[in-house]
Amino acid sequence: MFSFIVSFVASALLTLLIIKQVRLHSAALDSDFHGVQKVHSHSVARIGGLSIFLAVVLSALVSIWRLPAMTYWMLSLLLCSGIAFAGGIVEDFTGKVSPIGRLLLTMAGALLAYFLIDARIDRIDWVFSSWAIPFIWLSLPITVLAVAGIANAINIIDGFNGLASVVSICMLLSLAYVALQVNDSFILVSALLVAGAITGFLIWNYPVGLIFLGDGGAYFIGFMLGELTLLLVMRNSEVSTWYAVLLLIYPVFETLFSAYRRAFIQGKSAVMPDGIHLHSLIFRRIVQWTVGRKEARALMRRNSMTSPYLWLFSLMAVIPATMLWRHTWLLICCSLLFIISYIWLYFRIIRFKSPRWMIMNKKK
Repeated sequence: MFSFIVSFVASALLTLLIIKQVRLHSAALDSDFHGVQKVHSHSVARIGGLSIFLAVVLSALVSIWRLPAMTYWMLSLLLCSGIAFAGGIVEDFTGKVSPIGRLLLTMAGALLAYFLIDARIDRIDWVFSSWAIPFIWLSLPITVLAVAGIANAINIIDGFNGLASVVSICMLLSLAYVALQVNDSFILVSALLVAGAITGFLIWNYPVGLIFLGDGGAYFIGFMLGELTLLLVMRNSEVSTWYAVLLLIYPVFETLFSAYRRAFIQGKSAVMPDGIHLHSLIFRRIVQWTVGRKEARALMRRNSMTSPYLWLFSLMAVIPATMLWRHTWLLICCSLLFIISYIWLYFRIIRFKSPRWMIMNKKK
């Protein structure tokens, strides 16, 4: 827990410093209130990822001082994650890095990690066997696309105060727990470092929304989640590959389902942003119905009321993944059950109708 506490304190102080100083630099403020995914009504610093990244670096150096044996692994992981972070943070400051550019940088970081720390997908577990992937021409593209996809998925769900942060913390704590069970100290320390840094940021982000993760924070967290999950599973054969699938299934399936919906149902570009993700629908239909129309207007300033619904939903995957990390067939069943639950919930919310009294109040 020492790693978690050091990272938490560093992140909390750095985030507060950024909040105090960022208004001197208007380029780092999110003042776009009219985008399809915007649910805030005042300018907010969008470079929270900077404090998280710096806190992880500082606490990683402390961990290296205490445990010199992990120096190479820790510095290599920070170098690779820094490449993914760079594209996001430059976008946060300038608004001039395209989604493709950020994705390519994240892929470059994953490519470097493939060779530096052997972070590669080399097997897929099944109920009674395991499929080896010995060929680099197959393993390399699968690994790079998987890590980049996870980083992008965290960015996709970063739509409301505390949503991506708490979901990521839960996943990282699960990684730390499983790493403890298999005595993988590097994954244990690394997961706690990132979880602590996100928690330090979270106290300023939730519920008041004084600062946002931004693309830098989302891509950095997503990259670290992808790499740490990959390393844990591939370094420890007793951990099923389906643990990784179930652990990350909420943001990953959200991204895949959204791309499918846009491309095949709406006939639009698969990468075009829209406002009908699951978290957006919960905000506009369920939360608005729960608190009423007048109070719903105030949600534009305190959108965090939506996040707890998704925290609980994501735990439907994280908890069984954590408990069943070595039981492949149960993990497969839970993954399928989560997908069915997601699709059922999504279309139930789509068909959800506001009560007549609420519609009448709106007309008045």
